[in-house]
Amino acid sequence: MRVLHLSSALSWRGGEQQIAWLFQELKIQGIAQWIACVKDSALEEWCKRHDIPTLSYTKRFSADPIPGLHISRFCQKEKIDLIHIHDSHAHTYAIYSASLWGNKTPMVLSRRVDFPIQNNFFSHWKYNHSAIRSILCVSDFIRKVLVPDIKDPQKLMLVHDGVDLKRFGFIREGRLHKELSLSEETILIGNVAAIASHKDYFTFVDTAALLKKSKLPLHFVIIGADGGEQAAIEEYIQQQDLTAEISILGFRPDIPELLPELSIFLFTSKTEGLGSSILDAFACRIPVVATAAGGIPEILNHEKNGLLAPIQQAKQLAAQVLRLLQEDGLAKKLSSNAFANVQAYSCTAMASQTLDIYQKTLAKS
Repeated sequence: MRVLHLSSALSWRGGEQQIAWLFQELKIQGIAQWIACVKDSALEEWCKRHDIPTLSYTKRFSADPIPGLHISRFCQKEKIDLIHIHDSHAHTYAIYSASLWGNKTPMVLSRRVDFPIQNNFFSHWKYNHSAIRSILCVSDFIRKVLVPDIKDPQKLMLVHDGVDLKRFGFIREGRLHKELSLSEETILIGNVAAIASHKDYFTFVDTAALLKKSKLPLHFVIIGADGGEQAAIEEYIQQQDLTAEISILGFRPDIPELLPELSIFLFTSKTEGLGSSILDAFACRIPVVATAAGGIPEILNHEKNGLLAPIQQAKQLAAQVLRLLQEDGLAKKLSSNAFANVQAYSCTAMASQTLDIYQKTLAKS
């Protein structure tokens, strides 16, 4: 089997991490793979570091037909059996490669966002194009959202995100406390996610403002690249007089070393395909408070392996955080259950399920 992974992302977020883990796991299985990605993107940089064969292309605009030409030629040259599409713009390029440039390679598509397909001819056309043989939904919530717009719902398959369980440990190095000049008694509460609209860091800040009133020694950290809202969030933090309580750390490559230092993982998204960062927190035995957005309740069972609150409800989020800090044994019980549950979400399991769909897709082609 010869597989081409197709990405159009410029930065490194959860989706790119999933591509990396999938590639590595499939390589162990002996699958020949290439990654098509944007020139000078974070994914191309990763491919170069790991000596991964790539097709690099220039991303001029979302409906550019030229990447489709490069993809079509590459598939013919390398005798690619299957294209795995990993995001929306990559989806467009792949469909152009089929409809404009005659690419006959069957395709599978990963869908990671939890909102409906746009109500226009183009979106419905590309999702129902005959080249798309399977659609991998990272949560059952996404699958249900897509059902009304997919002519053949049997194409919709569930494959949850995976986590590299070997990547994370439980040793608190104290790196953040030292970096931020915090006392050892300071309780760290944080989130790891791009600073983008759907991650709803405004609610994160509002929750921090409410928790500040508890007079507990708390500090909040936001770890993630700027997804278009960092300036607005920084301004909002100043408006709420929380500059001393909240630190924005940007993108960090040392997440496995930082996560264990958090006492609570606070995830405030208003839309979410699954919430793979929550799985990372589970793997580090960090208790999680999250919003019940999208597919999050599929991995976080309220009162069993974490605590949920409605989206954009800072008061309820703050109340759940206080429960973890004040109720004896609750944080330990939830984090222990979460660690046991996360074993089912290994990147090995994710890759195995994906490979099975590859094989079934090719068998039908």
